[in-house]
Amino acid sequence: MTPTEQARWFSAHVQPYEPALRAYLQKRFPALPDHDDLVQETYVRTLRAYEGGRVTHAKAFLFTTARNAAIDLFRRRRGQEHEEISDVVAMPVLDESPGVGEALEREQRLEALLEAILALPERCRQVMMLRHLDGLAYKEIAARLGISPETVKVHMIKGVKDCTRFFHQRGLLGTDAPAEPIAP
Repeated sequence: MTPTEQARWFSAHVQPYEPALRAYLQKRFPALPDHDDLVQETYVRTLRAYEGGRVTHAKAFLFTTARNAAIDLFRRRRGQEHEEISDVVAMPVLDESPGVGEALEREQRLEALLEAILALPERCRQVMMLRHLDGLAYKEIAARLGISPETVKVHMIKGVKDCTRFFHQRGLLGTDAPAEPIAP
């Protein structure tokens, strides 16, 4: 496929959806600040798939790819967290890194958490992500979303309850864990 053909296809089948794509990312993933980067990553992935002949419905593929790129960015951001070292002397000389089993279990737990968060209602998901990803206080979340701090609290409680139920239904919480979480 020539670059001209690719450019024509992109202009006709992808570019018209850019405003809707940006609105979708802003609404669905408000805690992720890199929407411009997500759009570009989505375009790159879509063009590669088109070159490989894997795109049959451009709009559906575009929005699914954008969602996947946002989830990938979310995962990368979570993996980049680190702890500050306050006392170098206390660090062991040889540190055993986690085994393959532990790493796989951690990845599965992260996948389950992400699935639980994505299953939440839109506003509840926004509140949970702003609180736990961005570390915003209830008042800051309320100001950003244009709702009251009490409404933020209600969404937080619902989010925790729904996530706890999600984990219980999939057997991811031990039987000794409380069925209903205690409100913050």
